[in-house]
Amino acid sequence: MTAKRAKAGRAPVRAAPRAAAAKRPRPQASSRRSELTDFMKKAYAMELEASARYAEFADEMEVANNREVAELFRKLAGIERLHADKILEQMGWKQPPADVEPFRWEGLEGPETGEHGDLHYLMQPYHALQIALRNEQRAAAYFASITRHNVARAVLDAANEMAQEEREHVELVKAWIARVPKPEKHWDVDLDPPNVND
Repeated sequence: MTAKRAKAGRAPVRAAPRAAAAKRPRPQASSRRSELTDFMKKAYAMELEASARYAEFADEMEVANNREVAELFRKLAGIERLHADKILEQMGWKQPPADVEPFRWEGLEGPETGEHGDLHYLMQPYHALQIALRNEQRAAAYFASITRHNVARAVLDAANEMAQEEREHVELVKAWIARVPKPEKHWDVDLDPPNVND
């Protein structure tokens, strides 16, 4: 048998089914995209909550006539809002997703949300920045914890990037703290406390 006849006698290679399979959409791809979308919605909600809470703190400090700290909290609220806007831009969302809230966090508050109990009407910028520092540290820890779970590669990459950004924010806040005066002992003693009418 000649080589030509041997080749002719072989069964044809069936490439068509493989090509057809390659054209079919992979169900896992949409699942991974959905996982990333859910993760980014949560990250967006976290930044929004932090911004809203700092704005509330600013309002409370204004009521206490503590304008310096109120102004600092307004600045922090603006910074967190910029972080939220960055997520919108990264995801190509023309407007915020309608279903970003409410999320169930592990604690009572989101990882980057300060607590009202941390406020004192005589607090100084140093104290406000300590709150911001704790918030940024918790946010970094939250995103780092995501990377230890079995998640889609896109979520892993996004979580790693956000954890790194939050660690950079931690360093920025530490540098900011180093530039403000440290409160003296008994900073919270008020010899003429405000009257509270029932």
